[in-house]
Amino acid sequence: MKYIRVFCGKWELRTSHFCSIIDIFKSEGDLFMGNITSLQAAKKWNISKRQVNLLCAKGLIPGAKMENSRWMIPDDFVYHPRKQNQNMGYPNRISGKYINIGNEGFASIRNSEYVDKSKLISFVNACLNTPQKLICVSRPRRFGKSFATKMLCAYYSRSCDSLELFEDLAIAKDISFRNHLNRYDVLYLDITLFLSTMQQNQQLVDRMEAAIIEDLAESYPVASGQHNLIDALRRINEFTENKMILIIDEWDALFRECKGQDALLDRYIMLLRSLFKSSLTDRLFAGVYMTGILPIKKYGHESAVSDFYEYSMVEPRPLQTYIGFTEEEVCTLCKKYHMDFQAMKKWYDGYCVGDVHIYNPKSVMESILRNKYSNYWTKTETYEALRDYIDMNFDGLKDTIINMLGENTCKVDTGSFQNDMTSMKSRDDVLTLLIHLGYLAYDEKNQTVCIPNTEIKEEFIRAIRNGNRKELMKAVIRSDALLSATWSADGERAAEIIGDIHNEETAIDFYNNEQALRSVIKTAYLSSIDHYTRMEELPAGKGYADIIFWPRRETNHPPIIVELKWNKTENAALQQMKEKNYPAALSSYKGDILLVGVAYNVKTKKHSCVIEKITK
Repeated sequence: MKYIRVFCGKWELRTSHFCSIIDIFKSEGDLFMGNITSLQAAKKWNISKRQVNLLCAKGLIPGAKMENSRWMIPDDFVYHPRKQNQNMGYPNRISGKYINIGNEGFASIRNSEYVDKSKLISFVNACLNTPQKLICVSRPRRFGKSFATKMLCAYYSRSCDSLELFEDLAIAKDISFRNHLNRYDVLYLDITLFLSTMQQNQQLVDRMEAAIIEDLAESYPVASGQHNLIDALRRINEFTENKMILIIDEWDALFRECKGQDALLDRYIMLLRSLFKSSLTDRLFAGVYMTGILPIKKYGHESAVSDFYEYSMVEPRPLQTYIGFTEEEVCTLCKKYHMDFQAMKKWYDGYCVGDVHIYNPKSVMESILRNKYSNYWTKTETYEALRDYIDMNFDGLKDTIINMLGENTCKVDTGSFQNDMTSMKSRDDVLTLLIHLGYLAYDEKNQTVCIPNTEIKEEFIRAIRNGNRKELMKAVIRSDALLSATWSADGERAAEIIGDIHNEETAIDFYNNEQALRSVIKTAYLSSIDHYTRMEELPAGKGYADIIFWPRRETNHPPIIVELKWNKTENAALQQMKEKNYPAALSSYKGDILLVGVAYNVKTKKHSCVIEKITK
């Protein structure tokens, strides 16, 4: 008491007042008695205060006692979720088939070459518990959607410890990193899994809902007996007093696989609405992350789930760097694995998403694995999918496709697209769908589309060759004939084919234009993609070659050098190639080379062509 009197005298306090202060601290516990309150325990163990009180009431926390109408708990008590749940009569698990699937998926990804996209977590963290918490990200197949969802499951799920998986990634330096790491129940739904394991009939959505509830009930018995998912989640929330993270991968798979089954799709939309347009949404979910290929389905003037913030191939900002591999990332991979960056760029670049050049991750990684540039992405789906869309008989679609095969861009209006695969009413709807499917690249500044790269152009030609559009088939057949004439050095036949294409495919106001001839040549040689890589304005000897077709490894055909002349002769074009030593551009090549001189006379509107084979 001596020291208490000295302490009180210094601040003019009575001893009785100080003792009262001590009593207050004692009731709080942790300073004098080594105890913490149930609220402090809840925060420490990442469970609800209600769960802590239930544990105390059942005598499952040794040393816990009631003081001043609240539980005081020994600070050194070690909480074991599995043990405590079992003692309370709950199953010995906090993970399941859909709830808290853990971090094994992301661990597997980290065991291979991983391009760090973990800063996506920072964006999601910033959206949690805000009006922006409902996130829908749509991108084409094989562009890393499932990689992102597995990463988010590993980061948020409380059923695992993922610190080691993330501590060397960019997100670990983010201020929000530890605030949300492994702190939530995560419900993960892969819609393609339901489609592959359940019969696709009118009861599909009901069976999906029942399976999810059954899995939830094994971890949270309070969900047992519920027939609606929203009610099961509400019961869990009332028990835990915690919000969860919901992740839905391939949300639009039903629309893609069950086209025409309107009753089934309407039931699915109603399920989504019950979750996301409910007064319970804010109470149940700290955040929702959905992925798909298509943006959210529209009904009339209103989206079916209108509260979502959508990030798509048409409206990607600010997530454009997470849609695929950036140019910087691909360049780093090429240096690491000694791959030709320019070849990689020609094969897999072309998507300018927002203001960022994006590469197809699937194709880039497989080309590195196999040490070969080839068509990898489109091999994951048959060409019939593309063929069915370009076979649609909409005005202007045929001309647009032919122009894009000639590496031209075309205007598009993306606003009328209904975000499904059956409601196409115009050329623009088809083109917009092909943007979302990854077959076309969209320039949001100029509102134009183009075929992004060599890989996709191959798929277009394959689809056309096996399609029902006679006009498009004619373009490919004519291009095949031009290649054949070139290989056989038949300049007269080549000039005839080029003239036909110029007359049929070039607008009147563009016809007598030097650039029109270049465009015609690119379109005329569209079949060359099967055998060649095309390069333009390549430094060659003492000048620049207009177009060079460089043979692929698997072809036996010779390189082709094309020189174009406007209001001059084809022989002048041939002479220029020789005088300026254009074949020098092929420095490492030994063998035959085809020199092709093409000329157009404005007055006569005639094309002429001369082809000469030389040996280097």
